[in-house]
Amino acid sequence: MAKQATYNSGSKLLISEVLRKVSNAKTKAEKIKILRENNSSGLRQILIINFDDSVISLMPEGEVPYTPNDAPVGTDHTRLEHESKGFYRFFKGGAKLPSLRRESMFVQLLEGLSAEEAELLVLVKDGQLNKKYKRITKAVVSEAFPSIQWGGRS
Repeated sequence: MAKQATYNSGSKLLISEVLRKVSNAKTKAEKIKILRENNSSGLRQILIINFDDSVISLMPEGEVPYTPNDAPVGTDHTRLEHESKGFYRFFKGGAKLPSLRRESMFVQLLEGLSAEEAELLVLVKDGQLNKKYKRITKAVVSEAFPSIQWGGRS
């Protein structure tokens, strides 16, 4: 099966594109620069969810049964950046929802995102960002965004 293009036609990079650039950067200074240049609430939330041990996912661990959105990147799907405001529903201390409702909302969210961003969110919910984006560390994130307060989130 042919792989879909993994670049975005819009002017602002998708969070998955930013993380790919950071992961491919050769030096810590380059990684920090890319993170700061692409600083956004959604990007910081993804990094906090992944690296902060006090963020506890209410979603079952592991793979999620969803149908990836096969529309080309930058076309018929939502952006993780825009959906980040609703992440609280999926973590301890967030919205009080029945488990089945929460899980179906998560699947709907994944199916609306590009395949790469959906894969990213599945990894992050389990703190597994480094399975795909190998060279992004909590130390790099902390230096790029010193205002992030780690811990005490749930």
